[in-house]
Amino acid sequence: MEVGGAPSEVLLQRPWLPVSIGGCQLLAKSWFGETAYHVLLTDVSGVWEERMDSSAIQRRAKELNRRLQATVEAFFSHLCDVVRPCLTGSDGPPDGDAHISLTRQPDGNFRIKLKSKLAELPFYWELHCTPAPVPVVCGQLVRPLLAMSHLLQRQVEQLGGLLGRKDAEIQDYRENGATLSRDRLQTDIFDEETFREEFMSKALPPLPSEQSDALGFNGDLQRLYAAVVARGNARKRKLSGEQKTAAAAPSSGGAAVSSEAGESGTEQRAVSKMADRPAVQQSLPVLSNPAVRPSSKPKKKKVVGLFR
Repeated sequence: MEVGGAPSEVLLQRPWLPVSIGGCQLLAKSWFGETAYHVLLTDVSGVWEERMDSSAIQRRAKELNRRLQATVEAFFSHLCDVVRPCLTGSDGPPDGDAHISLTRQPDGNFRIKLKSKLAELPFYWELHCTPAPVPVVCGQLVRPLLAMSHLLQRQVEQLGGLLGRKDAEIQDYRENGATLSRDRLQTDIFDEETFREEFMSKALPPLPSEQSDALGFNGDLQRLYAAVVARGNARKRKLSGEQKTAAAAPSSGGAAVSSEAGESGTEQRAVSKMADRPAVQQSLPVLSNPAVRPSSKPKKKKVVGLFR
């Protein structure tokens, strides 16, 4: 795994997408910068990642494409066009000439190989995905899923309360002489405990047992995931701002108190001295203005050609 990649908050806002790479069903999320990328993959049994910055991409491109003389800026857009569709579940690049394969290494790593054409010449690329660290797995997958589960539980509780109020409303209609025009619309009074037991008995047996069938991260779950992480990021920023404000307040207040105490002590000593001896005219020191540094202008970078 190379050093580099997206800031954690940027990648966190990207939802997990179900993809099929080389016949393997996965969940993926990715970020592509100007000349860097960060990819996360999971099959529910593990999480793998690869982070690549500009220098790492340049080295791997040289290793896989001996004849390539272009800089990263020249071929990275083509690389994004080839890799992105594979990691978002779309049909593929416009030209459709890219070939992709996925292999599991003996050490447990993933290697994704891609072959395409760049300027009518073969262009090869490989993603070397290694196990992601525990903090990355918890931050990008575990904590958001736990927050989503808690949010869905609250939704179920509110729906149960709504059904109870609906039953009370229907009962009031019946007591006042209202009747159904069609008997098939008749429903039983909602009992949360009975409903939970029946739901568990019916829903648990058909649950997918294979990991490949448990990766249905549909659009609703993706939107819920995005809403949960956006709320978490907003709360973090708010807490961070409050902590900075609280840390700055005591220091400024203490400085003001010490400054006032120093000025008060100085005034009292001056008064006592003036009472013991005749006043002496003091000369005020002249403060020289600090030298103003000339503003430095950033040097303009020279434009380098895309190809050597």
